[in-house]
Amino acid sequence: MALVSKLPSISSSSPKFRKPNSFKLNPVRSIHCTSNSPSPFTEKHSIERYNRDNWVYKSQLEQPDSCPVAPDPGSIRDHEIAAQLPELKRLLEVLREKRDSTGGRERGRGPGNVFLVGTGPGDPELLTVKAVRVIRCADLLLYDRLVSNEVLDLVGPDARLLYVGKTAGYHSRTQEEIHELLLSFAEAGANVVRLKGGDPLVFGRGGEEMDFLQQQGIQVQVIPGITAASGIAAELGIPLTHRGVANSVRFLTGHSRKGGTDPLFVAENAADPDSTLVVYMGLSTLPSLALKLIHHGLPPDTPAAAVERGTTPQQRMVFAELKDLADKITQVQLLSPTLIIIGKVVALSPLWTQSSKEASSLMEAR
Repeated sequence: MALVSKLPSISSSSPKFRKPNSFKLNPVRSIHCTSNSPSPFTEKHSIERYNRDNWVYKSQLEQPDSCPVAPDPGSIRDHEIAAQLPELKRLLEVLREKRDSTGGRERGRGPGNVFLVGTGPGDPELLTVKAVRVIRCADLLLYDRLVSNEVLDLVGPDARLLYVGKTAGYHSRTQEEIHELLLSFAEAGANVVRLKGGDPLVFGRGGEEMDFLQQQGIQVQVIPGITAASGIAAELGIPLTHRGVANSVRFLTGHSRKGGTDPLFVAENAADPDSTLVVYMGLSTLPSLALKLIHHGLPPDTPAAAVERGTTPQQRMVFAELKDLADKITQVQLLSPTLIIIGKVVALSPLWTQSSKEASSLMEAR
């Protein structure tokens, strides 16, 4: 085992949209938050996130360094929506007045600019030039948990940020509420940017948001991002395809059915030894996934890697054969977000050779 640390469009008027019932709110409760995660990504309890988004909590904050967090995860979402809603309504009113006063021609555009922007795997230098330009010009940005803090630092000084992230056991907003927010602000004439980690159309539900908005008459522009598979593989020196080694690459979701330990989908042809498998969100289901792949014929000694917080200064990596990977991940306690790469191409990385030498040295020392 080796653990290696990192060396513009105009929309037509949209039809009426019924507000979701979920905006019927429970009473607000708040306590002070003192946790400060070292993660480069936004977290639901991070002080950085609340300081960045405190425009929606003005009536709740007593001190600049405090953040309102309900005492149990089940009530956090209701609390956040209740605290944010008055400010969101006021922002909508300001945007509508601004649009009406300019006849919908402010900056040469009409209402309804929505951009789905991929921010890459974490390193802000991997953003596209177009993504940076759109981020800096946005009026309102709705961002996910896996958008790094360094990327959010690029946001313009007059923009509003709103966290809509999701993680296991905690959804700050339902997908339907995210749809409603995007639609409401687009109709009000805002330049709305939906920030997503990686690429917005790779396991990011960007397709659902685009489809919903288009059905409401809102035109959407997608700005692709470097998906975690290609960004992290490049960081490790792993070619996802390589002549004579891997002639294809396949992206899989490691999500389970109804929160269980069984992978959502593992087809027999996923165990192709001449292909590379990249598993997103697969920490909890990896043991079952590895067994199924081996059962379907993938050699147990297939090289594999797991990468936590890839391309960031906090990156951690484990290299191991497929049969041992889940145990090695448990030993070093890798956390989400972690990407898993399985296939012969992993052995082409110089870090695989390094990890093999380290493993041999450990065996000799025993």
